[in-house]
Amino acid sequence: MAAKAAARQKRGSGSGGGGEWSPSRSAAGRYSPWLIVAIISIPTFMEVLDTSIANVALDHIAGGLSVSSDQATWVLTSYLVANAIVIPISGWLSDAIGRKRYFLMSIALFTLSSLLCGLAPNLSTLVLARVLQGIGGGGLAPVEQSILADTFPPEKRGMAFAAFAIVVVVGPVLGPTLGGYIVEYSSWHWVFLINVPVGIAAWFLVEIFVDEPEQVQKDREEKFKGGLRIDYVGVALVALGLGFLEITFDRGEREDWFSSPLIVGSAIIAVTSLISLVVWELNHKDPVVDLRLLKNRNFALTIGVMAITGMILFGTTQLIPQMLQQVLGYSSLDAGLALTAGGVATLVAVPFAGRLAGVVDVRFLLFPALLVQAAALWNMSHLTADITFWDAATARLYQAVALPFLFVPINAIAYVGLRQNQTAQASSLLNVARNLGGTVGISMSQTLLTNGLQRHQSELVQPLNPLDPNYNEWLATAGKAFAGTGDPTTTPLAVLYSQVQRQASMLAFLDVFRTLMIVVLVVAPVVLFMRASKTSGNQGGMH
Repeated sequence: MAAKAAARQKRGSGSGGGGEWSPSRSAAGRYSPWLIVAIISIPTFMEVLDTSIANVALDHIAGGLSVSSDQATWVLTSYLVANAIVIPISGWLSDAIGRKRYFLMSIALFTLSSLLCGLAPNLSTLVLARVLQGIGGGGLAPVEQSILADTFPPEKRGMAFAAFAIVVVVGPVLGPTLGGYIVEYSSWHWVFLINVPVGIAAWFLVEIFVDEPEQVQKDREEKFKGGLRIDYVGVALVALGLGFLEITFDRGEREDWFSSPLIVGSAIIAVTSLISLVVWELNHKDPVVDLRLLKNRNFALTIGVMAITGMILFGTTQLIPQMLQQVLGYSSLDAGLALTAGGVATLVAVPFAGRLAGVVDVRFLLFPALLVQAAALWNMSHLTADITFWDAATARLYQAVALPFLFVPINAIAYVGLRQNQTAQASSLLNVARNLGGTVGISMSQTLLTNGLQRHQSELVQPLNPLDPNYNEWLATAGKAFAGTGDPTTTPLAVLYSQVQRQASMLAFLDVFRTLMIVVLVVAPVVLFMRASKTSGNQGGMH
């Protein structure tokens, strides 16, 4: 019996043969694993926050640098493109450079480029600095996930990923609030400069407390014992495919989609490159993106559910403040504060999600959580243009309560059935799914919003004509009401048009919420096709 146990331990060591977990790849060393969680979450939270914090500062950046609002949007696009390119190859970079070394390099580059962003004297410098910032930030979340998967056994992984859920869910929620506060009471420069002291502190904490396990070093030496073989074709296809895909989605609405040569060209390059990437990587001996991981059914399904979760999270995180600003006239700070109640609800729910993820079949967490998301979106689709601040905050709260019960189980089960030396690549693909889902969610929402606004405005204007006695009666009454305040003919028409625009905008937002609800309901049954499993079970038996 002892010999068999020793043999099992030996097989479970190192690469995690057969999918069994071994502490030999833990980054905790002689310190508590929970201390490591706290430390590595700092730079990741900083990066996730940065994906949304700059959005509310765009108008101030445009004014400060004397550029148009459309030109200023390249501050967002450049970061997203660089981020999208780095995330899928971050697993390979982590293996090639060394996990801790790559994490430290990413923190350093993100921090330095944040300083350059804050000091940028013109738009060109700012965009270049944002590219560097995206390159540095792209590796932070995947490496943290990889460290958590290696440091915690399956039965404790739920609580570990609960901490990670705080980072990836609460970060985008706090971004608009913090960004709105900064630009209202300071200047846009501090949206970036705030990262500098945090980044410096995070670098030193990681250097001191996070361990680079000997087994990780051995695995790297074994993998590259014949020399470092770089999949140049794979890297180029990732850069072209995901880079131009990000441009297509991010710029599509502004450029009127396929009526623009830029969008047509970028879409063709993206599709061609991504198809070529799949064919090339599946037939490459040492791929930069290990797509063979998708042969694991549970992992493939979690990738899909993660993409939908990212779509809903990032889509609604942008839609709700936008609705409050455009329809109800909120400031960027007040609109951000309306999301804060949701952030608090998420923080409260996270520990429960972490506990349950370790003892309950994840299907019984994911399916109800998706149904709650659908119910929350249904509730949002019944809001009106006369809602109060608390109505908006409560609507977001309903949705936010269920988010941890999506993120935590997804991240906990994703590594089930995978070898431990595959965690870096798996983490990269999970983050690609979340970010790409978010990009699609935002792009789709904005397109639906624009089309819905035009449609509803046309419908509302149609009965407003001189042949309608109610219309004539209203104009006469309004003319008397606005007497002495301006032109008695044009003022009522201006007020009426403003109300039509307001109501059409609100109806368009409701349409988008309803569409997202349908997407969630269509995807929800997919989780039932996952293999029955508990993250507390033996990982090696779940293939």
